[in-house]
Amino acid sequence: MPPPASTPLSDPAGTWNRRFESREFVFGTEPNAWLREHAHHWTPGQRVLCVADGEGRNSVWLARQGLQVDAFDIAEVGVAKARRLAEAAGVTVNLAVCDCDAVTWPHAAYDGVAAIFVQFADPAMRSRLFANMLRCLRPGGTLVLQGYTPQQLVYRTGGPSIASHLYTAPLLQEAFARDTRILVLREYEAELHEGAGHHGRSALIGLVARRL
Repeated sequence: MPPPASTPLSDPAGTWNRRFESREFVFGTEPNAWLREHAHHWTPGQRVLCVADGEGRNSVWLARQGLQVDAFDIAEVGVAKARRLAEAAGVTVNLAVCDCDAVTWPHAAYDGVAAIFVQFADPAMRSRLFANMLRCLRPGGTLVLQGYTPQQLVYRTGGPSIASHLYTAPLLQEAFARDTRILVLREYEAELHEGAGHHGRSALIGLVARRL
């Protein structure tokens, strides 16, 4: 009898490695538009962490803006592609293969955290992840986050198919309002063209918050 098939939840590293194994960049090589719009909160020389950055499109772009960038992802195939992307761009990104629950989250070490579509996390992991992102931000540091809202289950142009992994404004307010000053929190719809992985009409939410 064959072993049971793995699922994204039971084998996240394997799932993402298989997804990233094609030569093409699943989410393209250009940065996320929300990140590009709000990266002005950081200045060259500051230290930024990119959470679960996959094939490196966001971390490499931030390094090109003169930032000191650390990034990690669970998929070694994705991180290898990120290293090649950084080399081609002529920039340095400190990249690591690591799970969100295993990575070191140094206290108050970063001026910024970028968390773009980190919606692989179920509610329990998400709570730990959000707490760790806040932990590693210096006072005055800025979090830039983007995700999908439940309306994305109708569009199905990217993102998780599990409703509990999606974001709402009240969810993000509850997670961040106590420890940050929320500068921007916006639910909106837009056409995404981020490779084959995010393509078409999308139900989005974006957050920019400053650590108290």
